[in-house]
Amino acid sequence: MKQLPDRPNLDHLRAQAKSLCRAVRQDDPAAVERVRESAPHLPLGPTFKLHDAQSCLAREYGFTSWLALKRAAEAKVSLSLPADQARAAFAVLAIGHSFSRARPADAARFYEQVPRTIDSDPWLACTVGHLSTVERALQAAGWVNQPGGPFSAPPLVMATHSSLAAQDGYKPKILEVVRLLLSAGADPNGSYVESSSPDWPLSALFGAAGRVHDADVTRILLEAGANPNDNESLYHSCETRDLACTRLLLEAGARVSGTNSVFHTLDFDDLDRLRLLLQHGGDPNERLGEHTSISWAIYRRRSPAHVQALLDAGADPNPDQAKEPYYAMALRHGLPDVAALFGPSALQPIEAFVARCASGDLAGARHLLAESPGLLGQLSPHDQRLLPDLAQAGDLPAVRALVTMGWPLAARGGDWDATALNLAVFRGDVPMTRFLLENGASWTESHGYGDNVAGTLSFASRFMPVPDGDYLGCAQALVEHGLPVDFETDYTWGEAVRDWFDEVKLERSR
Repeated sequence: MKQLPDRPNLDHLRAQAKSLCRAVRQDDPAAVERVRESAPHLPLGPTFKLHDAQSCLAREYGFTSWLALKRAAEAKVSLSLPADQARAAFAVLAIGHSFSRARPADAARFYEQVPRTIDSDPWLACTVGHLSTVERALQAAGWVNQPGGPFSAPPLVMATHSSLAAQDGYKPKILEVVRLLLSAGADPNGSYVESSSPDWPLSALFGAAGRVHDADVTRILLEAGANPNDNESLYHSCETRDLACTRLLLEAGARVSGTNSVFHTLDFDDLDRLRLLLQHGGDPNERLGEHTSISWAIYRRRSPAHVQALLDAGADPNPDQAKEPYYAMALRHGLPDVAALFGPSALQPIEAFVARCASGDLAGARHLLAESPGLLGQLSPHDQRLLPDLAQAGDLPAVRALVTMGWPLAARGGDWDATALNLAVFRGDVPMTRFLLENGASWTESHGYGDNVAGTLSFASRFMPVPDGDYLGCAQALVEHGLPVDFETDYTWGEAVRDWFDEVKLERSR
């Protein structure tokens, strides 16, 4: 049986699997014999796939699966890292950094491999709840509020930002550390800054309420005097279905107006939180750029109940500064039930045409276009961006209608000035991706961050996958419509996408 080296290289193991796959397909006797010995259940010949080779390689190293081999290799790598590098890698897993989200399960596995390395750093000991290390560190004068560790953050901040609080067995220990630090004089309003956002201090309270969403730690911090108005905690507390942290912040005097929390809540289908914020002083007439709360609710395609909650709280149904009447805007976004709250009122022919398309009513749109053949030429840039806006919302019937009626595929909009194809791929929406490609959209289309659809796919699949998003399916659709399989992006593909690209390259090299 093969043995993993002390410092295994996952890229090298991947290369071994690709080499084995290629050899088996070429009916190389030695390669075929390897498969028969290690994984006789696998098919041989031209149908042998890369994942079969990975499975065979894992068995040769004594593991039941490629995933098990990967985890063992990662564990060995963590053991071989110099202490400073191991601590930095663990901190990113436990807390997250920049675009890298916290990965608590991976952080727990990493810690189990090198506990002494992590525990010996008193700031990281706070993230895992290693009480004895923290107690020893507290004997040094001033340490309780001293920035340090991989993120140069105070001890309390490291504890309250730790995603390990969501892992079995860690939360009681982290709570104990939090209480110990506060009793020793830790500043409940301590903070740190990420290198990618130096102008935005992230407080201990933000870690608990806005990142980990832990009501117990949030309550302890507020009772210790943490300022609920830190410009981040309330806003980010809206990013979970649980209302507990939001309630605690509001009860402690968090100010709603000026935080954009009402707008952020409208980013989600969260009527109870919207009502809660409005009951605690949220201003229904607050503005976010060109948007009112009602126009933002329409843009986010919220329900009539959301809009009615804003009206009941005093939102102006006809503000002078509104870019367009709410009745027309709601119809333009395919929301007739919301429009009914403000109308009916007369529509211009172009407005009626856009409304028909947005509702997916192709027959009605064609009828209007037959009566006024010049309507497509009257589409304003504001009308054209409706295609990416509805693609971002995932409304395939509306997208189909708009494209069928002649909307420009390269129109940009959504939250990050992107085309409909970029936004569909970011969501991992295969049916919409395929429809757009089949109707002329191109993977070369750019977006507001200067990259193209391939970059969107790699970034989303690696760093920000949407739950249930099918990024492998999107990759397959893009390659079928011209994306080169050897295209290089600035980001690493998500693993399933990367394996599939490797498989395709093997197929094409035969």
